[in-house]
Amino acid sequence: MFYVYILGSKKFPRQIYKGFSTDLKERLRRHNAGESLYTNKYRPWELIFYAAFKNKETAKNFEKYLKSASGIAFLRKRLIKQSKGEINEKKYKSIKKKLLR
Repeated sequence: MFYVYILGSKKFPRQIYKGFSTDLKERLRRHNAGESLYTNKYRPWELIFYAAFKNKETAKNFEKYLKSASGIAFLRKRLIKQSKGEINEKKYKSIKKKLLR
């Protein structure tokens, strides 16, 4: 499986990180161990969202979308409630259907 994930900083609540991995548990461990240059200063991290894909290309496209200006807007308005780090499942399912077409 191929995973696109969103991490939320426990120390800096408005700080999020979006990434891709084939081993989600190991990747989260590495972020929290300080092995990533960008995420090191915002540790500790918690997983607030992930999507699993069978196809690597689809997963990479979803990650790329989440990092784009429109993806960031979607994420903030529809997918994650910034104040609580909760996922809006209805909106996520809608965008996932569009990506898998």
